[in-house]
Amino acid sequence: MTASTPATDADADATFKQFSMSEIKQILALSKNAKSIEIKLSVPASGHRATIKSIGLDPVEAEPRQVFFFDTPDMALNRAGIIVRARRIQGGTADTVVKLRPVDPATVDAELKHSESFKVELDIMPGGFVCSASYKGVATGEEVLDVTSGEKPLRSILSKGQRAFFKEHAPAGIDLDSLLVLGPTFLLKAKHKAEDFRYPMTIEMWLYPDGSRILEVSTKCEPDEALQVGLEFRAYLADKGIAITESQQTKTKTAMDFFRAELDEINAGGLLHGA
Repeated sequence: MTASTPATDADADATFKQFSMSEIKQILALSKNAKSIEIKLSVPASGHRATIKSIGLDPVEAEPRQVFFFDTPDMALNRAGIIVRARRIQGGTADTVVKLRPVDPATVDAELKHSESFKVELDIMPGGFVCSASYKGVATGEEVLDVTSGEKPLRSILSKGQRAFFKEHAPAGIDLDSLLVLGPTFLLKAKHKAEDFRYPMTIEMWLYPDGSRILEVSTKCEPDEALQVGLEFRAYLADKGIAITESQQTKTKTAMDFFRAELDEINAGGLLHGA
């Protein structure tokens, strides 16, 4: 199905029909050890305005956020599946995360799973799925700005648990306070409850420095509801005439691809020599 092809009822179960039986078994196995399931779909650029209108979202409900990533000059963390992020939120608050992706949830320390700051989540999208482990923290917007401006070290906005999680999984020899600031990237995020869909939805519009954008529509459910909710969600979007392409862009990957290209250009010019 292309971006110009309208969605139909026949497409309603496409989210899971693209998976083989072996993959469906993997999803079910991963779900057993995950805390939550997020089913997400990115919408082609040609359908952004129509999507917002068809699901009944008032654009002024969206909350602006500013996201910063942190990595080495050669993106060593990204290659190792480690994401370090700080996010400023409207109103002066902020949050931080150290994320490992992909991860086998069965191998995650049982004690860590019980922490309110730690979450194992399975993301499912058309044609793909991935499990991640996230260690979250809180900060203020001002503290994030102090770090990104170089006035304070990165570790100052990360908790002891986050720092330990980073040390355990990051490539050897990488120090938190030596990481480069990548960004910011701007986004708009809204929570939405449609009258004709029983689960709350999250809509995010990511606006990248090069002018590109991604609109993602997602919903969360309990692990034992993954397949059923996935089918209902896809059917809901199809009923709204929202076409979903098989080629899905993810928010973080798109951001990291942009920053990788930017760093490659800088590295080629020797501006980060010795960093």
